[in-house]
Amino acid sequence: SLHRIKASGLKLQLCTNETQATRESFVRKLRALGFDISVAQVTAPAPAACHLLRERGLRPHLLVHHDLVPEFAEIDKTNPNCVVLGDAAENFTYANLNEAFRLLIGMEKPVLISLGKGRYYKETDGLKLDVGAYMKALEYACDIQAEVVGKPAKRFFESALAELGVPPEQAIMIGDDIVSDVGGAQRCGMRALQVRTGKFRPSDENHPEVKPDAYVNNLAEAVDIILQEL
Repeated sequence: SLHRIKASGLKLQLCTNETQATRESFVRKLRALGFDISVAQVTAPAPAACHLLRERGLRPHLLVHHDLVPEFAEIDKTNPNCVVLGDAAENFTYANLNEAFRLLIGMEKPVLISLGKGRYYKETDGLKLDVGAYMKALEYACDIQAEVVGKPAKRFFESALAELGVPPEQAIMIGDDIVSDVGGAQRCGMRALQVRTGKFRPSDENHPEVKPDAYVNNLAEAVDIILQEL
């Protein structure tokens, strides 16, 4: 399907909330599966967070997956004045969450940056709790609101559109997450297709707020629709 998009001359950008791996290893994994993708074609939360941290002179305490830590290599992490939360998986221990909580609650103006707010995602062995559940726990405990830098944040989609060099009305998002993919893209002015694969649940079709521009059974069908429009 990606080959057909490239062959048609359409521009392609992957928007991922992947926060368990660097973009390099994410791309390596995709290339091993036969996808012809480069790091520049991937918009991911960690680089977006680094940009924000530099912009605002923030020094993070990281509660992220250990494989993601290299993305923050150039960032000053001494004497932290904010917490950056990612999908830490096994690192989401009580002790680690409590350490992040104590840092935040001890700040005059606590800053919590979350690399996404997904509720759950799907792996081969079933559904897994995502970063959003832990983000909500820290928000509740500290009575604060996190700043989200992954999907569905408008700024995240805007950076992907900037990479592509196209206005939102000329872009279509294809995704399996009704809120993060479809809702986020539509709020940014893009059209969005919901695939009935991955984390899709039949109940998504009755979502009270988000109505995709179309439902498709898989990525190939989405590509068919897009190419028919050309």
